Amino acid sequence: MPKETVNIIGAGQCGTVIAIMLARHGYDVEVYERFKDPRVEDAEAGRSINLALAARGINALQQIGIDNLIEPLLVPMRGRMVHQENGTTEFLRYGLQSDEEIYSVTRLGLNQILLGSADKLDNLNLNFQQNAIGYDAPDRTVHVRNELDGSLYQIEADPLFAADGAGSNIRRSFDGTDTFGGVENLLSHGYKELSIPAGPDGQYQLAPDALHVWPRGGFMLIALPNPGGDFTLTLFLPVAGENSFEQLTDEKSVVTFFENYFSDAAGLIPNLADEMLNHPLGVLGTVRCRHWHDRGNVLLLGDAAHAIVPFHGQGMNLAFEDCVLLDRIVAELGNDWPNVFARYEAEQLANANAIADMALDNYVEMRDTVRDPKFALRKQLAFELERRLPEHFIPRYSMVMFHADIPYLVAQQRGEVQKALLEEFTAAAATLEDVDVAAASRAATRRLAPIDSVRNDLSVRRS
Repeated sequence: MPKETVNIIGAGQCGTVIAIMLARHGYDVEVYERFKDPRVEDAEAGRSINLALAARGINALQQIGIDNLIEPLLVPMRGRMVHQENGTTEFLRYGLQSDEEIYSVTRLGLNQILLGSADKLDNLNLNFQQNAIGYDAPDRTVHVRNELDGSLYQIEADPLFAADGAGSNIRRSFDGTDTFGGVENLLSHGYKELSIPAGPDGQYQLAPDALHVWPRGGFMLIALPNPGGDFTLTLFLPVAGENSFEQLTDEKSVVTFFENYFSDAAGLIPNLADEMLNHPLGVLGTVRCRHWHDRGNVLLLGDAAHAIVPFHGQGMNLAFEDCVLLDRIVAELGNDWPNVFARYEAEQLANANAIADMALDNYVEMRDTVRDPKFALRKQLAFELERRLPEHFIPRYSMVMFHADIPYLVAQQRGEVQKALLEEFTAAAATLEDVDVAAASRAATRRLAPIDSVRNDLSVRRS
């Protein structure tokens, strides 16, 4: 077994999972995290958007053997509950199969369990309030500030795994070079987090098995259930301009806005004005890099390499998929870090770019397209084709969320073919009975290769 020390920057979900995986390979692992231990001090209010756990994330938790510990935190969501402006609601299930559901999980609860599991490993050490403030490439050293006493020290990048988030100090230390070529693109939209408490006797005040969405064209409100009967809401809105956060400056403007656009939700949020005016405004953006590694010295992981907007619920799932892939490559190549890092990038970078694009597409779908009656019809036809042709047709959303063995890039490419097919065969139809499903089935068989030909081998490796 190797006794080499590896350093990891960041003890969020991604950093902790890869730390556990590397420790189980026998490496001595040191993790440096700038914040306090979340098991001791809760996260800042308004900054804890619920996470959506799907197949790729579940696969990673299975690989490190803690999926059973996470299960009590999960609230299953079978589909979207769409709240229209006229007060009507429509439930649109996510997948054709009865077990195809995603899970709402709180960031804090998940982090606490991951860190607790990491702490049990003798060769893994968690260092909190240790802020990696920069990286010196020529000397291959990370400059760290101890936030407890302000002292400075250095650690070696031999190797270094940077899982320090979208605003990664490690990645930004290379700005102006061709090493990573990172580009940060912020949306003109931001978000604020709100809450609906549990009702009498801890009852949910909205259907608990759905992700609720109030689509309003250029903006939207969503709600995810929590185990205690409450909901975490997130308002996504332009930062400036008409119907924007800059217009919501006092209680009157907040109440009027919600009464106009989200009247059925407004009455369920007892601290609406207080939360809207005092919770921090979060930013939304995408990080893309030309490269993720500096030879065998530094590797970017998770949001540090490829932050994506949250509208497909795949940021954490993508990061966990990073860990699964890297774990498999390390098992094959050992500590040949230049080749490990290069192979990891070669296999995953295109997939990260693909889900970044799909996440942006899904924002338009959630806030706008879902209101189109044709959307529901195309979804019905997609399910019918999947029912008839499971070896050829799986809807793009299902490929992303429920099939961890289908690469994101494949889902994107097949999704474009399927989108054109669905639009073609529903163009003149008002209901599924108006669609020539037999002809659509023949077209799908011609245009799409068998799905088994594009699957990955994702057999679980428990250390």
